[in-house]
Amino acid sequence: MPKLSKKITVDVAIIGAGTAGMAAYRGAKESTDSVLLIEGGNYGTTCARVGCMPSKLLIAAAEAAHHARHTEMFGVNVEQVSVDGKAVMQRVQKERDRFVGFVMESVEGFDSKDKIKGYAKFKDSHTLLIDDEIEISAKRIVIATGSRPHYPAILAKAGKLLLTNDEVFELDDLPKSVAVFGPGVIGLELGQALSRLGVRVKIFGRSGSIATLQDPEIKAYADKTFNDEFYLDTNSQVSDIEKTTGGVKVSYLNKSGQQTSEVFSYILAATGRTPNVDKLGLENINMQLDSRGVPIFNRHTLQSNTKHIFVAGDANNDFPLLHEAADEGRIAGANAGKYPDVKAEHRSTALGIVFTEPQIANIGLNINEIKEHFGNNFAVGSVNFEGQGRSRVMGKNKGILKVYAEQGTGLFLGAEMFGPAAEHIGHLLSWAVQQQMTIEQILAMPFYHPVIEEGVRTSFRELNDALKLNESTQNLYNKLEPAGHIN
Repeated sequence: MPKLSKKITVDVAIIGAGTAGMAAYRGAKESTDSVLLIEGGNYGTTCARVGCMPSKLLIAAAEAAHHARHTEMFGVNVEQVSVDGKAVMQRVQKERDRFVGFVMESVEGFDSKDKIKGYAKFKDSHTLLIDDEIEISAKRIVIATGSRPHYPAILAKAGKLLLTNDEVFELDDLPKSVAVFGPGVIGLELGQALSRLGVRVKIFGRSGSIATLQDPEIKAYADKTFNDEFYLDTNSQVSDIEKTTGGVKVSYLNKSGQQTSEVFSYILAATGRTPNVDKLGLENINMQLDSRGVPIFNRHTLQSNTKHIFVAGDANNDFPLLHEAADEGRIAGANAGKYPDVKAEHRSTALGIVFTEPQIANIGLNINEIKEHFGNNFAVGSVNFEGQGRSRVMGKNKGILKVYAEQGTGLFLGAEMFGPAAEHIGHLLSWAVQQQMTIEQILAMPFYHPVIEEGVRTSFRELNDALKLNESTQNLYNKLEPAGHIN
């Protein structure tokens, strides 16, 4: 073992300078000036470098191309739509680098004495070794090491033609074809975007899942809608992957039950991410881990069973979303800074959005969680957007929204949506859940005409009927509703 070149003692050491790590740094600095931020890789968050921002840039280009090709319903004829793949990727990379630059500016604004580059590993529960050269003695530690792509071994047979979201945005040009493995959030977003940009795309899944959808009716509707646009098999049977001179050959059983082989330019692995905790030397500390080797933690304090060690962001594999990572980092950092004065912080209502078209939104409790916690003591309201006025006007009238409430109280519990403007409607509904609003209170709120939100009102009216509210309350809703409006 190399001789240690330096020893440092601090109150709080934070491993990882991504979204959670930066939030933890700010939170800890409110209570102590003795904070050290450790980063082994490049500065710049997963979201900015390889996640939400470059993917949305690709999606924006895809939407422009798709909408330009589908103007006939409005009596507008576009002669020809062509996609310059190199120009698309140049804009993705240029704007991506701009977003990364903003993150790096934030890190550069931190005091230089509070930052150190290198990979950390636990020597014991209060001691970290940085690249086996520097020893950090810390009273409290925050693990905020993020995550990395994970894929099954069979996909590795594609060799250098295997892409993850860490590499796909580095392409100089759009590929001719891609086989996407994993119809989760990343797979569906990138797969649909590439398809709309003229790339031949097929998406393969194994478990029957579609992104974050839980409701069986909505899932079936989404499956059909996506398949109308590109090939999606959520229960595929892939027998082999072989690298060939022309690309990567995928052998699979197609949806007609026929054995098929097809060559693609690339394989895109979108089969999930794994927390970056396996190289931290957790075996050297008395920390409880789950079956996947991820630290067990309290999601309200972010403490592990080793009380002075906190776990935040993608490293805990709870909700791998930027806003969740920021919240967790803030809570973990504040508690590490004030330790042992640790407080259980209120967590925001669960909100997840998938930027496909139609979009997907998950708000509050999902249908499975509601059944687990409430049994049959809940009611459901829904709306199909195919006949919704504003949605039909825009030609974006595919989708279903379902809303859930507790019987007896009328408390709004959650919602699931596959439909137009779900990114905006999801926010409104999550605010209503977090404010613990009842269906009565929601229906008393204003709804303009004509807007997509009138469809939301339709779902709440159906839910209201299922809750069997008393007659006087129902009459109040009727008085609030202007006559002649189209839902």
